Amino acid sequence: MRILGCRLDDVDAHEAGERILVLARAGDGAQVVTLGTEMVVYAQRDARFRAAINASALSLCDTVGLLWVARRRGARLRGRVTGVELVEVLCAGAARDGIRVYLLGGAEGVAHATAERLRDRYPGLAVAGSRNGYFEERESARVAQDVRASGAQMLLCGLGFPRQEFWLNEHLKATGCGVGIGVGGSFDAISGKVRRAPPAWRKLGIEWLYRLVQEPQRWRRQLALPVLVALVARDALGARKENAS
Repeated sequence: MRILGCRLDDVDAHEAGERILVLARAGDGAQVVTLGTEMVVYAQRDARFRAAINASALSLCDTVGLLWVARRRGARLRGRVTGVELVEVLCAGAARDGIRVYLLGGAEGVAHATAERLRDRYPGLAVAGSRNGYFEERESARVAQDVRASGAQMLLCGLGFPRQEFWLNEHLKATGCGVGIGVGGSFDAISGKVRRAPPAWRKLGIEWLYRLVQEPQRWRRQLALPVLVALVARDALGARKENAS
């Protein structure tokens, strides 16, 4: 389905993981988006960002707000596919299938710490390399070449939106990876830099509230949901008026 012009695919974490592993082996440079509420709102004022989302091989529902809106629009989405859960599924599969993974993003040391934790959890996981996300755009070609030289087949890209979507759209082919996935702040959670909400909070769909309590400065980001609801309502009203005329 599409929400305000942004494509959203109905796949669960397991199915998404298996599809992405196939893409990693294919070697065609496919991009995967973990789509969130803020991203859909941002896409309303940035056509290039919206085009990058819609050109992706998979666009997955990452936030509870977007899931709620999608279901209100009649989509039978099976659930969210969060960046953290997707990374775990992918690394389990990569360890099983011998797929080499590269971690790009986060502050100094975070990608490395994430790689160490993932290696511990998934014995046999081949981490081709890791590096932080603090580089200038003029350095992107060299970063892409470093990823290529590592022999990685799957790129986990935690540069934050919209940077990671633009970066993958422009540079993924140069990395030689079969697939690149935008995973936002997943490295922070996996490495332990930030605490993830307990399972009960996640099940209730209020992980965002747990994160907000830890980081009150994030309050502005929560405004994206009421903005999205208002935009969807306006869009639906416009469609009804058009059908009636």
